Amino acid sequence: MRLIGINIPDNKRIEIALTYIYGIGPSLANKILKSAEVDFDKRAKNLTPEEINRLKEIIEKNYKIEGELRQMVRQNISRLKEIQSYRGIRHLRRLPIRGQRTKTNSRTVRGNVRKTVGSGKRKAELK
Repeated sequence: MRLIGINIPDNKRIEIALTYIYGIGPSLANKILKSAEVDFDKRAKNLTPEEINRLKEIIEKNYKIEGELRQMVRQNISRLKEIQSYRGIRHLRRLPIRGQRTKTNSRTVRGNVRKTVGSGKRKAELK
């Protein structure tokens, strides 16, 4: 099933299926379903065209999702980089932005750098 140009899984409950849209999480999905007066336990394939239209209207009017949201996030990050804020510099260097330690963790961010090789202990000696 398609909703606002995004494929939504048919066999999942609509409450879960809505979270497949970028920018809609579990709590926002619940809020949207309440305001659209759609049953939470209904499967996505069992929705009536009227319910689909109500969901579509509520989402389009009130929330930024998918491309628009991604664009907004990208603009915010580029603004931080331009003004050379601490967070912007962290983004530029591809380091953790929100205060996580970097001495031991953040391997994936730094490119999986391993300074030490093993523990120095050999596995079973080959004889």
